Amino acid sequence: MTAKQQIIFDLDDTLIYCNKYFDLILDQFVDQMLQWFGEHGLTEEQIRSKQIEIDVAGVAQVGFASEHFPRSLVETYRFYCKQFGRIPGSFDENMLLELGRNVYSQEVEPYPGMTQTLESLLKNGHQLNLYTGGEVAIQQKKIDQMKLTDYFEDRIYIRQHKNFSALERILEENVFDRKVTWMIGNSLRTDISPALEAGIHAIYLKQAKEWVYNMIELEQKPSSVMYTIQKLTEVPSVIHDSIQIHQHKRTLG
Repeated sequence: MTAKQQIIFDLDDTLIYCNKYFDLILDQFVDQMLQWFGEHGLTEEQIRSKQIEIDVAGVAQVGFASEHFPRSLVETYRFYCKQFGRIPGSFDENMLLELGRNVYSQEVEPYPGMTQTLESLLKNGHQLNLYTGGEVAIQQKKIDQMKLTDYFEDRIYIRQHKNFSALERILEENVFDRKVTWMIGNSLRTDISPALEAGIHAIYLKQAKEWVYNMIELEQKPSSVMYTIQKLTEVPSVIHDSIQIHQHKRTLG
């Protein structure tokens, strides 16, 4: 009999696609900026670098607020307006705000094997939890469209700031047994590092292309274990194998 585990899943870019929609919007943003400022020698790399700088700084302050991303496009535009002596126009800024907001109207798409992975874990008797960063209305819409309450029921936690303090409160308030609790996510910053700091186990779903905000150096705690995988469907086998290893060590004394 497999020992019951308490498994916490991230949502965006773990169970469903997210970053690729931001990338599509950023491609359109760069094209527009080059039309406005290309004659000054502004490059795509410079535009993306400045937007990332503004974006990351803002997330650290306000968390995953929906208006932050659209505002980062406007702030990047204003930066280069000042640099090249262009007067910022309200029409241009409103167009960029609408462009940025379009990212939240994209179709929700599950990662390959999402349903298979969740059903396999439930079949093995594990308890599933969902912990996602963002605004309630936006994240709940995704959850409803993917019918994720079928798997997570009322064990769904949406937080605008996703960090160690937020995770720690969830663990404490819901009395998680940390020895059998796992965090699965794609972000080293908001998923994996807080999990290791909280003394729970972690599975890092490594992406081929990741948002720079999510990338940090890790400090692993001796009380927890961490695995790195390339596909969501690897989660059940990783957890099963880890349980078997732990039980074997206990048997050996």
